[in-house]
Amino acid sequence: QVQLVESGGGSAQSGGSLRLSCAASGATSSLDTFTWFRRTPEQGYEGVARLDRNGRTRYADSVSGRFTISLDKAKNTLYLQMNNLAPEDTATYYCAARPARLERRDYGLTPTNYPYWGQGTQVTVSS
Repeated sequence: QVQLVESGGGSAQSGGSLRLSCAASGATSSLDTFTWFRRTPEQGYEGVARLDRNGRTRYADSVSGRFTISLDKAKNTLYLQMNNLAPEDTATYYCAARPARLERRDYGLTPTNYPYWGQGTQVTVSS
């Protein structure tokens, strides 16, 4: 089993920055892919940024160039650095992890086969 705990959400002004953290514990060596998702009542879940065990990243067009996903393996902590925030970035952000045994094809940024999710952290950006 794997547990994920997010932190770092809060409020920011348009153009500001926030860094989200996601601390992983448990069977972390089994994990292959880490992704940050966000959810709003209007949009549902949107994949924001993905990082795999080989260090490859993928970003949604809406955040490319502004957000950076990274992993501190020594601390088992995933990060999402969010710069130049905009009101449309307001959402609940979730980290999710997928073990290698569920990697069957390229799922892109869809929330497919992620058995491990954090509790979510709210990000609110005001103009």
